[in-house]
Amino acid sequence: MTPTGFIFDLDGVITDTAEYHYRSWQRLADELGIPFSREDNDALRGVPRRRSLELVLKGRTLPEDEMQRLMTLKNDYYRAFLTEVTPDGLLPGVGDFLNAARAAGIRIGLGSASKNARDVLERLGVMALFDAIGDGNSVTNQKPAPDLFVWVAGALRLPPERCVVFEDAEAGIDAAKAGGFWTVGLGPAERVGHAHRRINGFIGVTINDFLPPLM
Repeated sequence: MTPTGFIFDLDGVITDTAEYHYRSWQRLADELGIPFSREDNDALRGVPRRRSLELVLKGRTLPEDEMQRLMTLKNDYYRAFLTEVTPDGLLPGVGDFLNAARAAGIRIGLGSASKNARDVLERLGVMALFDAIGDGNSVTNQKPAPDLFVWVAGALRLPPERCVVFEDAEAGIDAAKAGGFWTVGLGPAERVGHAHRRINGFIGVTINDFLPPLM
């Protein structure tokens, strides 16, 4: 079989650290006196840190040094919460799916906007399963630009058309499709229904469910 790659987003696909992001942004927003709800947090899904801060600020403008300070502060809060991550934090079915892909010779990559992606994979105990890791430090233009997924495909030594991207965010699906990847959306149709295929999670699916389009 021609070499194939599976590229995964991190938050909402491999694990769910959304609650940690929410608690971090909530704390920062409280300190700034800005209302912040779970609905506000949902709008940050798959969005890089700077753009997330801009959305949290809701139109308020701040000097660049203050923007940098706030981004660092939010990341400090988030990293403190990451100490709670363990291998039990893998989403249901993910471990079996990754191991099956690895055993089948599928090249596995990560494409996440998070600059903490490597730390999270280490804490989850799955770092060794990944052949390439693209994170918030890998490219300048983040999702919905296709650059990150293209970078990961290059690191896997595969063209985009030989890779399946698993994403839970609208911006991530947009990025993958723009790069010429076959896409699998995890989540509700209103968010990822424009993916080539949509699933609710990895329970009940196998790697063979995603190989026919690439064969």
